[in-house]
Amino acid sequence: MKRIRWFPGTSVLFAALVAAACGEADPGAPTIPRVAGSYVAVVFTATSEGQTLDMLALGASLEITLSTDGRTDGRLFVPGGDEDGSDFEADLEGTWTLEGDTVRFSHDADTFVRDMPFHVRGRRLEGDRTFGGDRVRVVLAKR
Repeated sequence: MKRIRWFPGTSVLFAALVAAACGEADPGAPTIPRVAGSYVAVVFTATSEGQTLDMLALGASLEITLSTDGRTDGRLFVPGGDEDGSDFEADLEGTWTLEGDTVRFSHDADTFVRDMPFHVRGRRLEGDRTFGGDRVRVVLAKR
């Protein structure tokens, strides 16, 4: 039988390897308590026919709060964003789910928010999706 030589710090390394092999949860993995909170859009762009518009610079806003019980509250506002050219405003009261690193929203208002998966990246939620020929990109930062 071969003997294992232990060096200073080896037991810590061994314990870490055993914990990883046994499926210990990643301490940085997204969890509902870590993801819950209030978010505001810091990036909101729309690209159509090769032209990208900075929706925040044009006066748009997106704020949403994710509660630990799975509820949401918030508001999406896009000046001139309705089909008839008037301002578009939507109540984002609804629910949210977390699966892996992906957050999905559900609410009554017909918005891209409920149709776009958002990926957890630290204290941000990042969404990027093309609808027809129009690409929408949103980054929500936790307050």
